[in-house]
Amino acid sequence: MILTIYTFGNAVLRKVAEPITKDYPKIKELISNMLETMHHADGVGLAAPQVGLAIRLLVIDLEAFREDKPELADFKMAMINPEMLEMSEEGASGEEGCLSIPGVHETVERSKVIKIKYLDSDFVEHIDVFEGFKARVIQHEYDHLEGHLFTDKVSPLRRQMLKSKLNNIVKGKASTSYKVKSAS
Repeated sequence: MILTIYTFGNAVLRKVAEPITKDYPKIKELISNMLETMHHADGVGLAAPQVGLAIRLLVIDLEAFREDKPELADFKMAMINPEMLEMSEEGASGEEGCLSIPGVHETVERSKVIKIKYLDSDFVEHIDVFEGFKARVIQHEYDHLEGHLFTDKVSPLRRQMLKSKLNNIVKGKASTSYKVKSAS
């Protein structure tokens, strides 16, 4: 089932998400719905706050990059209650966009390597190290769980230049090919 994506200005995107337990209702169905929603909107990652749920859950599928980066083709996962353990001081810049901030793309600095603890969809604990593009996407989605958006990471000057676009998103004046809930 395709869910509604909450856009910039919705309070849920600024909340620190709550951990969930094994008894969370229909978690596998929610993961499936989030993946379907993300694919429908041509995204590669989606966090639960983006569908209006302030819980610590994110999904990622990098299949879309199969042609350019074959090593990303099979990278599909859900992370429940992720906890960032380490982030490298060495960073890398890259362009990012967000389904919750349609039409906005900015260059963002992220850690090159991360170490993260999380539960998979069966609530089995993992501690993994990711680098490069995988690390970038995970950090972007993880930020959603902390109430942060990628636009928070751009310079004050760039943020000022984005102000009218962001105000239009708040007012529901952003064009998308997917179902959204604006803040107004």
